[in-house]
Amino acid sequence: MTDAHSITIPLRSNDEAILVLGPYDRNAKLLRQTYDLELYARSGTLRLEGARSNVVRAASRIEHLLGKHRKGRELDTRAIEQILLADGGGESEARAASPASTHSGGRDDDRRRGGVDGGRRSSDASRRSSYDNRLDLSGLRVRAVEARTQNQRVYLEAIERNSLTFGMGSAGSGKTFLAAAAGVRALRTGVVRRLIVTRPVVEAGERLGFLPGDLQAKLDPYVRPVYDALFDLVSMDEVHRLEEAGVIEIAPLAYMRGRTLSNAMVILDEAQNTTTEQMKMFLTRLGEGSRMVVTGDPTQTDLSPRQRSGLSDAVQRLRGFADVAVVEFGPRDIVRHALVEKIVQAYDAPARQDAEGSGR
Repeated sequence: MTDAHSITIPLRSNDEAILVLGPYDRNAKLLRQTYDLELYARSGTLRLEGARSNVVRAASRIEHLLGKHRKGRELDTRAIEQILLADGGGESEARAASPASTHSGGRDDDRRRGGVDGGRRSSDASRRSSYDNRLDLSGLRVRAVEARTQNQRVYLEAIERNSLTFGMGSAGSGKTFLAAAAGVRALRTGVVRRLIVTRPVVEAGERLGFLPGDLQAKLDPYVRPVYDALFDLVSMDEVHRLEEAGVIEIAPLAYMRGRTLSNAMVILDEAQNTTTEQMKMFLTRLGEGSRMVVTGDPTQTDLSPRQRSGLSDAVQRLRGFADVAVVEFGPRDIVRHALVEKIVQAYDAPARQDAEGSGR
């Protein structure tokens, strides 16, 4: 391209990078689409590359946004998108691409209506690691993920704003997948330096007996759903490369004991199969600069009838605490095959009837 051009914009803080890139790189995606350019964030700068006229226009809009921010202006999501895309004919595109902007109340109303409990956001500065990762992840290609229901949107925002988020509810509602997506994006943007995903090793009503192979081979069936989610987001080669570098770790819950998990996104999947003791052990691993996401479906526990699920117990104890969010998904949030919603409702209906009958 003979007209290729680049501009580097210095940033004063991580907050400014987050402002321009947007939550989960939403604004960066809109900028790339609207101005047909590449945008990179690294070492305290934004670098724009593309046709000269497009790069100059985009840089002008970014500088305009930063100028308002540095003057102390409070800007909501819609206002930010309008500023960034005003010169690119993209205002309508921004509204179409941003589900949150279609609600008159914006993101604050979404959070009030969507079922998130507790949690004022701590300062971004305290959440961002100043660690300079030895692996440059800014070029990591991650599949674009958008919330498809109101609760999914609330869930993603809760993960971004709280140190501990519980995602509970129906199978197929995207709890694990969206948590993994949030973790991969936090890695790429430098919010955290590691992504750790763990699961309790509990057999789902079967007795599998002796499994051949080494320890990894024995554990693979239990963690396979986590790999499936990651492979949907990032290429298989990239996942394996990051595993070898220690950036991504997938391990059974028992391996978490005695550790302090700092500067990491830590996801506990299938948490309904933890005991109260296991859940306490996991939650107390939370270290400086880290976030935890706990996912599970309380109706699908594989524990013995005499054991109380650590997920239900933890939510009961911690609901309403500052910096803790609880997002509950229902059948309407199911985004798998259309039949899954009907299956869930068919199984849930008798349980509700039994509960109502016993309460009379």
